[in-house]
Amino acid sequence: MSDTILYAMEVTLNGLMAGVLYALVALGFVLIFKASGIFNYAQGVMALFAALTLVGIQNGQIPFAHLINAMFGTQLHHFGWKVPAVLAILLTALVMVGLAILVERYVLKHLVNQEPIILFMATIGLAYFMEGFGDVMWGADIKKLDVGIPQGMSETVDQITYNLFGYGFFIDTLDIVAAVVAVILVVTLTLFSQYSKQGRALRAVADDHQAALSVGISLRFIWVLTWSIAGFVALVAGIMWGSKSGVQFSLSLIALKALPVLMLGGFTSIPGAIVGGLIIGVGEKLFEFFIGPMIGGATENWFAYVLALLFLVFRPQGLFGDRIIERV
Repeated sequence: MSDTILYAMEVTLNGLMAGVLYALVALGFVLIFKASGIFNYAQGVMALFAALTLVGIQNGQIPFAHLINAMFGTQLHHFGWKVPAVLAILLTALVMVGLAILVERYVLKHLVNQEPIILFMATIGLAYFMEGFGDVMWGADIKKLDVGIPQGMSETVDQITYNLFGYGFFIDTLDIVAAVVAVILVVTLTLFSQYSKQGRALRAVADDHQAALSVGISLRFIWVLTWSIAGFVALVAGIMWGSKSGVQFSLSLIALKALPVLMLGGFTSIPGAIVGGLIIGVGEKLFEFFIGPMIGGATENWFAYVLALLFLVFRPQGLFGDRIIERV
């Protein structure tokens, strides 16, 4: 087998792994959209805020230390202890639940039955508030995130593949962990959405807020539940992306890469988020490998958006999205 084909296979594997990371972010968007029918612009910032909080708790960093030092001339930075990774993750998850409760109480409950554009604008405001609040709370410097996930390139141990092709495939261990976590999340969330009482209530709320209220569904509880789950998904995405490239404020921009994923998979489909992520991940890597050298490279910056544009033209609901038919 030629080196070109073998390298293309390795590129495909790495594309699948990258697609999983995109899909982890897209999952949060799908959850909020299914519950409220709006696009949550703040999902990328939620991943950033979760990662910042996790690093701060794990390292024993004093919240608002920079602000306190500037106001009182002190030199406070850390409490002087380290928190184990598992405990830090659990505490961060509680923080994200608390954030969900605050968002519902002070934002969402005042916007019941409002136009989708009003809710969307509210998430934009929430995104900028959280980004600024995270900066003040934990500082804007780049932080290293280490929760014990092994990293680095490791050769596959599939002896049959190695003997057949005489070639070892190399993929990042972190990407393998992310793939396993994503599969578990998708299966769990799909079962929850389809077969649990809360999952059915969630879909009812997405269809019509007033009708859901009229049959006894607690809109406030459903929104808290949904934003809590989305916060947990954001935490997982923040861990994976933060471990890979460090926790920095550009992490919030991963939301932009989730947009094409949602357009391909469909805004209302949890499995669609994974499939869309895999298509984007593999497609951009292979396009860069085969076509990139002919047109000067850097195609990964725009390939996903061009592919999403084609889907919008020919299948606007995405691969797994629901076709909406309105009768007049």
